Amino acid sequence: MTEAEIEALRRGAETPAKASPADIAAVADDLSAAFKDDPQFDWFMRDDARRPAERLKFFRMLLSEIALPDGVVTRPLTGGAVSIWLPSEALGPNPIWQELRALPSILAATGFARFGRIVAMREAMDKHHPMARPHAYLWFLGVRPEAQGLGVGSRMLAAGLKAVDEQGRHAFLESSNVANVPLYRRFGFEVVEEYRARPDAPPIWAMWREARPAQA
Repeated sequence: MTEAEIEALRRGAETPAKASPADIAAVADDLSAAFKDDPQFDWFMRDDARRPAERLKFFRMLLSEIALPDGVVTRPLTGGAVSIWLPSEALGPNPIWQELRALPSILAATGFARFGRIVAMREAMDKHHPMARPHAYLWFLGVRPEAQGLGVGSRMLAAGLKAVDEQGRHAFLESSNVANVPLYRRFGFEVVEEYRARPDAPPIWAMWREARPAQA
């Protein structure tokens, strides 16, 4: 990336725009690139040549079925980074029709051999999610590999938390990469639990942030 492109991306990350259904393809592409080497995705995604294409389709499904209908998806106008926030009130058991509609995409993403892994991960995340206290849930925060390490993710996080603070809400996230834990701590999150979906699964760090007054 050129210096001008980097600066444009940084500025865009400070005031990200809400994505619309017309942005699904571009947003899914950014997320697929951002999570290409994520430990959890590496664990449950199919392990063959179809992985990149199916990972992209998987994100398109998540965006169209859950993220855009129930949450807030933001991105810089230039693209390159994505955040997805969901209200905890929107979480919980999905209608059976939604589960059935998503099943082919999930099976294509995992293959039959690894389908049990994503089931186990989902059950573990549901079990450890602090649903008793309403909050904003940072479902995904992703930056394309070529834009990582440039302060884009921290700017996206700051913008998202500004909106959370204006609503007077707590916040919660799960990090699948220990290297990201210090970043979240700088923004007020603290690790409340570390767990694995199965003994052979990579660890997940659950992090909570108490509600705080919005900055003037």
